[in-house]
Amino acid sequence: MRGRLLGLLVAFSACFPSVAVAAPVLVMGPHGRVFARQDPFLATHSLTPPPGAAPAVTGGRRLAGAARVGATSGPRRPRRPRRPPPPQAAIRAALLRLYRGGRISQATYASDASVLAGAVATLHRLRGTPAAELGAVIDNLHQFALRGQLTPSRLPALFLTLLRNRQWWSRGQVPATWQRVEFSGSQLVWQYYPGQGLELQVLGTFGKADGMYTAGPSEYGALRALLAEMVPLAVQRAGGLAWEYYFTFDGGSPPWVSAMAQGTAIEALTRASEAFGDSSYLSLAHRALALFTAAPPLGVRIPMGIGARYLQYSFAPTTDIINAFLQSLIGLYDYAHVSGDQEAQRLFAAGDAQARAELPRFDTGAWSLYQPGVEDSLDYHELVTGFLDELCARTQAPEYCATARRFHAYLKTPPALTLLTTAARPRTPIALRFRVSKPAHVGVVVLSGQRTIFLTSASFDGATNAFAIPALRAGSYTIHLAATDLAGNFNRIVASLKVARRPR
Repeated sequence: MRGRLLGLLVAFSACFPSVAVAAPVLVMGPHGRVFARQDPFLATHSLTPPPGAAPAVTGGRRLAGAARVGATSGPRRPRRPRRPPPPQAAIRAALLRLYRGGRISQATYASDASVLAGAVATLHRLRGTPAAELGAVIDNLHQFALRGQLTPSRLPALFLTLLRNRQWWSRGQVPATWQRVEFSGSQLVWQYYPGQGLELQVLGTFGKADGMYTAGPSEYGALRALLAEMVPLAVQRAGGLAWEYYFTFDGGSPPWVSAMAQGTAIEALTRASEAFGDSSYLSLAHRALALFTAAPPLGVRIPMGIGARYLQYSFAPTTDIINAFLQSLIGLYDYAHVSGDQEAQRLFAAGDAQARAELPRFDTGAWSLYQPGVEDSLDYHELVTGFLDELCARTQAPEYCATARRFHAYLKTPPALTLLTTAARPRTPIALRFRVSKPAHVGVVVLSGQRTIFLTSASFDGATNAFAIPALRAGSYTIHLAATDLAGNFNRIVASLKVARRPR
């Protein structure tokens, strides 16, 4: 009987996803053939958290390109509402203004106008999801033009995005949500956001650059090629250089920036300067510091009482994501250490003081928090633990080192279980309350003697939770609870539940 119950509980508690494995990158070859492969330099974690829900398709319609129908003979018909000009008209007009104003060259104007014309022509031949996705990218560019945000420094990234989407949707398959995509002959990383097409993944690309540096001199050529692609995609922002995101994400409208992505860019440029002995990369990293001096939504700096917090999302000043904050500090530290730049040292010191003070808020005593009140997934727990290890090695600060040790221990510690409901009334549905110390999949078996009355399982956060148990007759019942946490650690308890009427 014990063996059978244990088997049931183990089966229930094993029903959560195991450790995440990097999804293969989809690569489009030179002739449009798409194949899957593992990019050895991309992190196995999904470093940018996916939005809670995919944004609605705002550009899924076909672009209007046909001439209006003229008047016809016969009875007069009601006048149709005037059709608005097609989105490509506003984009072309914005490009023309930049050219006539001397802000872009004739070659840039001609190249971008050609990319736009090719995308519109391709769109008219597409149907279904490919048409919706390419249309969304064109409409996004249209919105930039209407808001006056189609600035010269943004043109390279925005029109490269349009070009890559035209290439992909004319021949490629519909990827899985948030699937990472690459193109043959390029080191850039793209990501699929349903309803918005393929978007440049800034953090993923600079993270890939760090992976190339770590791999050693044999990959330095690829690192140089990656940075040669990414550096021209930087824009003028906050008085310096920044790499922006150009799509709607988790409630934020483009263009927005991320301290985590910018810090990773600074780290990659610093490492390139060491790999190639080229101080020009340090000059670029210095110009990228400006984002850490400006308040949101332009920059990512939130002044605090003892220092400053650097934001994961410039559009979300109240969102405190600890792993992003720590990674931005690693980039600032590395650049300051290599360059001796006093501004970088001041920026790191301000963020370091704030991060040390905040760390206890992200430790539940059994697991880590992604942001206050939100527990980490296994991937993010491992990610933040790694960042703490790196800051501990760099600074020897006890706050980083001690927290890292605890977070490592949590990966091997079984979840603690406590049954809180020990009495109930007969013939009334029961909320069987229990407490689990960390995120886990929990199974319950209710026994009357040796007869199984009820069993089920579900995943829970580390908190007080409850199973809905059907009404039971008066009597004593044995409750078996078992839990397996995200790292695979298992624990179980046996307790009693008494069902009886209340005395009058």
